[in-house]
Amino acid sequence: MPGSVPPSATSSTAVGDVASPPVAASGPAHLLRVTLLMAGSCLPILGAVLIAPVLPKMQDHFESTPGAKALVPLALTVPALALALLAPFAGVIVDRLGRKRLLIVATLLYAVFGTAPLYLDSLGAIVFSRALVGIAEAAIMTCCTTLIGDYYSGAQRVKYLALQTMCASASATVFFVIGGAAGSAGWRVPFWVYAVSLVLAPLMATALPNPASRAAVEEGPAEAAVRRSFPWRQLRGICGLTFFGAMVFYTVPVEMSYLLDDLGVKNSDVIGLATAVSSAATVGGAITFARLKRSPAPLLPAVLGLCAVGFAVMFLAGNAPLLVVGAVINCVGTGMLLPALLTSAMSRLAFEDRGRGTGLWTAAFFGGEFVCPLVLLAVESAVGTLAGAVGVLGLATALVSAGLFMARHRGGAVDRPLPEQAV
Repeated sequence: MPGSVPPSATSSTAVGDVASPPVAASGPAHLLRVTLLMAGSCLPILGAVLIAPVLPKMQDHFESTPGAKALVPLALTVPALALALLAPFAGVIVDRLGRKRLLIVATLLYAVFGTAPLYLDSLGAIVFSRALVGIAEAAIMTCCTTLIGDYYSGAQRVKYLALQTMCASASATVFFVIGGAAGSAGWRVPFWVYAVSLVLAPLMATALPNPASRAAVEEGPAEAAVRRSFPWRQLRGICGLTFFGAMVFYTVPVEMSYLLDDLGVKNSDVIGLATAVSSAATVGGAITFARLKRSPAPLLPAVLGLCAVGFAVMFLAGNAPLLVVGAVINCVGTGMLLPALLTSAMSRLAFEDRGRGTGLWTAAFFGGEFVCPLVLLAVESAVGTLAGAVGVLGLATALVSAGLFMARHRGGAVDRPLPEQAV
């Protein structure tokens, strides 16, 4: 990845694209624009959970295929791994070729790759098509998040990044239900849902304006042509924190059913209800963050501290109701954590760097998601129980929170409200 890119016309906007002025934050066009960006942000979530309910049926269908026991679960997880590995490269392409053009192409390819298992008979080919879905997801997620950063600033940006978290959390439950319902008609049927991106792509082409670089408009061509270095140093810390934050974020969704099982809860309806309650808490946390209208940096220690408290309650829980209480506390914190981390990253990026920066942040987040169950499994083998592993993660979260708190106060930082967007 190049260390710097000249913020020329070809790097700020795609060749042939005409940059638009800053967009309005109200009216029907604004509502459609936000809806499309939120829908696009949910597509990678669809890829992560849609086929989970049909994995047993896939396993039965391919039971005679060598290695099926490993390959079938890989069909679910490989898109996240591909997304984590390729998001930084998607970010480079975003900055060089333009956000809107790449988003439209990736959304179309998402439908092509996502529906491929409808006609593929080879399990290996299906897993490969799922990796291609992850590549398209990397571009879609990077473009959607970058465009939110381009279109909005200040409190408006915080609001819509928090809304992105809310939509992603809520859609996970919806897509799981859709996958289960569609899967009752056969394991291939849920893959038809990927075709929804064929509806989104033309709407994106007509409703999303090409973002303009405010810096280029204000400075003029001479100043905008000055070569700058990519802010590696400023972004390195927030990406490392995001990698850890992703493990905190995904612990409850991934491990809740196992923790309940360890407490003797076997009823799938009860497990589903507990998972839905924790998902609702994540949405509530994102709504709370959006209403605070404060800079994200001073909130991070408190948010991580809240997550740590939730982990502590889950570790100490001797019954299912107390475990759910701990999960709710944790998920309120994680609902605030994700937009806080993303807003912090966005605040460090100029227009010309925003695609690459968002790609790196996305890679850090989905990388943390991918290693989360592996890390907890390793810690569980060391401490003896999954609850103990959650307790260790809670302790680590508390230490990170304390470290951020001390670093902030040692630096004498001042908590300021976010500026409103100028439109």
